[in-house]
Amino acid sequence: MTKNINDPERVIRLVVGAIITSLAFWGPRNLWYLLGIIPMLTGFVGTCPLYTILGINTNHPKKLN
Repeated sequence: MTKNINDPERVIRLVVGAIITSLAFWGPRNLWYLLGIIPMLTGFVGTCPLYTILGINTNHPKKLN
């Protein structure tokens, strides 16, 4: 799979996913914390299936001066 998520967005996805997943420990007692797995997984892998379907690519090659 080609990566379609740039590095800053990957970090944001990992942090948001970790916050949502942490609801299992200090938040309401329901299964909504499992939704945090999705942004964490896409952050680790570097590709988003929804971006692929919509044709979005935020991982542009770096330009040299």
